Amino acid sequence: MPHLHEKKIKQLELIANKLRQHVITSVAAAKSGHQGGSLGMADVFTVLYFHELRHRPKDPEWPDRDRLILSNGHICPIRYAAMAEAGYFPVKELLTLRKLGSRLQGHPERLRLPGSETTSGPLGSGLAQAAGLAYVAKMDKKNWRTFCLTSDGEHEAGVHWEAVLFAGKNRLDNLIAVVDRNNIQIDGNTEDIMPLEPLRAKYEAFNWHVIECNGNDILDVARALEEAKKIHQRPICIIAHTVPGRGVSYMENNYLWHSQPFKSGEAEQALAELKGIEKRLTKEHAA
Repeated sequence: MPHLHEKKIKQLELIANKLRQHVITSVAAAKSGHQGGSLGMADVFTVLYFHELRHRPKDPEWPDRDRLILSNGHICPIRYAAMAEAGYFPVKELLTLRKLGSRLQGHPERLRLPGSETTSGPLGSGLAQAAGLAYVAKMDKKNWRTFCLTSDGEHEAGVHWEAVLFAGKNRLDNLIAVVDRNNIQIDGNTEDIMPLEPLRAKYEAFNWHVIECNGNDILDVARALEEAKKIHQRPICIIAHTVPGRGVSYMENNYLWHSQPFKSGEAEQALAELKGIEKRLTKEHAA
């Protein structure tokens, strides 16, 4: 991947902000959806789609593409936003989120939307699917990688840990799991509902290489993904520490915005705050 110089970092920061605006606009149009995790993961998706992934938006079935599995499929508004900006489909289609007959359903559907590798829904199942894909790539001696985006809350599912065992046992160094460690789930704080810590030690105990990063820092996310390329004989877990609702003051770190319909004026306030950030970033970019 090309080196991330300061100009490119600023460009990616502007893209991440644009993706956040798309999330607000699409969820507001749908009158439902998941804003918190989507906003928190905007920087990770930006680095993946606009810097790291080997993919071709105009040829989504390209055999040598990297595979991206969204296990926590409810944050699909940010994936759809990234895909639209990358050129998989028109940006205006984002306004069809969750509409009857739309390709952009509340969870990605593989047969509806080119570029979606799997249909997601049941939390915890994504890493098992990703590990299977990575295993196939090893069997076929292919060099594409599989990225799996997971939430911290879905680590409560048993099938997730079966996949952790499988990947560790088979030394799937072409598998990169990115954990959205935002510490919330639909009913509250993860450590109150079902404690996950020590999360890093758990992965390491199953023969995974663990990298931690600030998931809301473009450069730190890119650094973590670059380090992942240097690891051999072990699958990689990137624990991305994120702020749910990032960029919108009244949403940040508030578990109620895991998913909550906008009340009058709330979407407009969110967009105004993000426009303010965009203005600041643009000024810095021009300096």
